[in-house]
Amino acid sequence: MKEQARFWRHPAVPETDLLKARYVTHRFSRHVHDGYAIGLIVSGVEEFDYRGTLHRAGAGEVVLVNPDSVHTGQAGTPGGWAYRMLYPSIDAVAGIAADLGVPYATPHFPEQVVRDEEVAALLGRAHLAAERGDALAASTLSRTLFARLITRYATPRPATGVPAEGGRAVRAALDLLHHSLVDPPTLDDLAEAVGARPFALLRAFKAETGLPPHAYLTSLRVRRARHLLLSGLRPAQVAAEVGFTDQAHLSRHFKRVVGVPPAAYQRAAGTYKTGDLPRS
Repeated sequence: MKEQARFWRHPAVPETDLLKARYVTHRFSRHVHDGYAIGLIVSGVEEFDYRGTLHRAGAGEVVLVNPDSVHTGQAGTPGGWAYRMLYPSIDAVAGIAADLGVPYATPHFPEQVVRDEEVAALLGRAHLAAERGDALAASTLSRTLFARLITRYATPRPATGVPAEGGRAVRAALDLLHHSLVDPPTLDDLAEAVGARPFALLRAFKAETGLPPHAYLTSLRVRRARHLLLSGLRPAQVAAEVGFTDQAHLSRHFKRVVGVPPAAYQRAAGTYKTGDLPRS
């Protein structure tokens, strides 16, 4: 029943992270990934809210989370859940889509939980090969997995439904937040900077991203923290660089989004070899 997690970089597929974990009480806060999250539930049940819809994934089912899509994650049963996850970048998946001749640049998965025994088995073999450090098998199986998912389950990315004017304001606000991690503006100042009314911007921002600006800012800070940790910066320095009040503040939010503490992430993901993480 103890929680444990192992996080590492794929030994042979660039821009792809992996996670093998068992969680019981751990809860992922509302967050987004800048790439895809693709996983196999090995045992138990994971429950997660995805863009306002609650999903449950049980043993043998495959979870598909699109980039920049707000979601959570928690146990769906008292015993928790165990899973194997791959986190390929948009470029990694888009490159395979291009090789397949798919007529859209960025594949989108409209179904978040699928039951497909062949794909589940392929995902399990790909993940295990990566865990063992078998670069040739891991790269072959992982790319085959992504191709199979694209051909069976992907569609073009749907339109957001946000009016053009609101979309422009949101994009401008996002750009400003990206450059204001340490000293972010208030909602009123943000709205004034992009030429919008505060409540109108808040409504459009949530419709576009699934999060209010302050929550999206936290997600941006964690994303930036991951890059800084990989560069070798100490967690305490990283906390200051991205705008968290201290290392404890960073650790709390980092684990809620990534699933492991910053120091453990740095030890394991700082190299392209597998590495055991300490028990949570």
